[in-house]
Amino acid sequence: MTDISPAVSWNEDGAVLTIEVSAGAKRAAFPSGYNEWRKAVGCSVRAPAQEGKANREVIAIIAEKLGTPQRKVRILAGETSSLKRVLVEGSDPGVLVSQLTLALDRE
Repeated sequence: MTDISPAVSWNEDGAVLTIEVSAGAKRAAFPSGYNEWRKAVGCSVRAPAQEGKANREVIAIIAEKLGTPQRKVRILAGETSSLKRVLVEGSDPGVLVSQLTLALDRE
């Protein structure tokens, strides 16, 4: 069982997730592994990293996977980096860790 808890923190608005994005991938996937060194959950998107296209797809895929509206998912830091911090508004960090751990263990 993968321990992704170092990738999840809390702020007053919800859970904050550290992700490592691979833009321009053959297929979109979230979560797609865990980078223990960077303490980041993997996220692959098909969109290229230009003009915010990859960031929009990141928000869409995370919202879909977690069953939350896209308006409740936003990038807090790393808009121009592959390493991003994403807020899932109203989410409990413990629940988020459980959801993602279960999904990763099914890979």
